[in-house]
Amino acid sequence: MKYVDEFRDGKLAQGLAAAIAREARPERHYAFMEFCGGHTHAISRYGVTDLLPANVRMVHGPGCPVCVLPIGRIDMAIELALRHQAIVCSYGDCLRVPASDGLSLMKARSRGGDIRMVYSAADALKTAQDNPARQVAFFAIGFETTTPPTAVVVKQAAALGLKNFSVLCCHVLTPPAMHHILATRQPSDIAIDGFVGPAHVSTVIGSRPYEVFASDYRKPVVIAGFEPLDVMQAILMLLKQVNDGRAEIENEFTRAVTRDGNPKAQAIVAEVLELRDEFEWRGLGVMKKSALALRREYAEFDAERRFPLAYSVVPDNKACECGAILRGVKRPQDCAIFGTVCTPENPMGSCMVSSEGACAAHYTYGRYKQ
Repeated sequence: MKYVDEFRDGKLAQGLAAAIAREARPERHYAFMEFCGGHTHAISRYGVTDLLPANVRMVHGPGCPVCVLPIGRIDMAIELALRHQAIVCSYGDCLRVPASDGLSLMKARSRGGDIRMVYSAADALKTAQDNPARQVAFFAIGFETTTPPTAVVVKQAAALGLKNFSVLCCHVLTPPAMHHILATRQPSDIAIDGFVGPAHVSTVIGSRPYEVFASDYRKPVVIAGFEPLDVMQAILMLLKQVNDGRAEIENEFTRAVTRDGNPKAQAIVAEVLELRDEFEWRGLGVMKKSALALRREYAEFDAERRFPLAYSVVPDNKACECGAILRGVKRPQDCAIFGTVCTPENPMGSCMVSSEGACAAHYTYGRYKQ
């Protein structure tokens, strides 16, 4: 299959749904976590859950890069703009995430902060070149997918000798979060039978890093593409593994993912970035070795070193269940303010901001009404 339409074919979906129904044993319940926010969006958009048996449940994980940003990190970006008068560049979804004191990056812009939406890290670098008299900080977020472009622009800034460009690095890593989800599961939480592995992340890191989940936790992982038939095929593969008592790493997304991933991307990331000792995630708390920072060799481009920035832990809105939703403990409709006080036009938590957020996906496609 070469074209997108073939991955959205209704007749093929019905065939896969019938195969899933045959494979799902009526005497037991299954729960699979889709880690990637892109999968969450696809499941809601195409109504994949409507095609699953009642005893097969999809659990949303912390795979939305905007959603897992803690408030304290957004506060740092706002401080760069308002206090240090830097031009702050970041991706569009970041601008609307609620921060402290009723602010967001977008609201900080209305207070005079020079905050600009960019489509790529290269756009932020170009902004620095176009404004040599101003400090420009790139608020870099995302999982392994968006990390190589950040590393590239840091190397380019060094080669160009730019003195007005820096990066507020908030890149996080997928495998540590999956470890955390499994290691901190409580008896009262939904037991996870397996994972639908992320797509874009896996094109970079490959399937090898997930092998520990099969060996140490006895949990199968099936890497899947973003289209609805990709996800349904992955669910079928997971069901077969669970029924057979197997725990293996399988790759449904063979058209883009290999076991070793993209070695060139991995090499440039390793050259420019290194593991942080610890990093706070929204909903998951502080996790060791779960995020990246600039290496000492590139310290002059590190916004946390260039500016007197201090990170502070800020508690989430007490009425918002975003943290529990990111851990897969609750569903969006379990939140008292979902769809009433909290909507995409007026988000109270980060899960309602990005299209990859579980709350935004459920709200946009009306799945909560079920």
